[in-house]
Amino acid sequence: MGTFLKKLGEAELEIMQVVWDSENPVTSNYILKELQGRRRWQLSTLMTSLARLADKGFINCDRSTGSNLYTSVISENEYKSGASKHFLEKLYNNSIQNMIATLYNNREIKNSDIEELRDFLDELEDE
Repeated sequence: MGTFLKKLGEAELEIMQVVWDSENPVTSNYILKELQGRRRWQLSTLMTSLARLADKGFINCDRSTGSNLYTSVISENEYKSGASKHFLEKLYNNSIQNMIATLYNNREIKNSDIEELRDFLDELEDE
């Protein structure tokens, strides 16, 4: 993917999650409704964030229908794989092993997690 995508803030990520989860283009009111319960947002706050996301190249706003319809430009997988790669490079010298070791040594992951990971890796090799 070359240059890393601009990072999403926590609130922006929540907005993107709503857009990603929807099959169709969504309105700002739909996003606001989906976010309710998680954030006490005014429509104006959301509009500011949507404009910022459009500037960053994450979403596209279609104004042709009279109501703004938002669609994602970048898929969830694309973002997550870029963000994960960036995270690994920055914090763990690009080593998944370093990351797992750190989490394990700090008791953040349990033996059952290791088993799960081992099964997953075995399945990958079998494919």
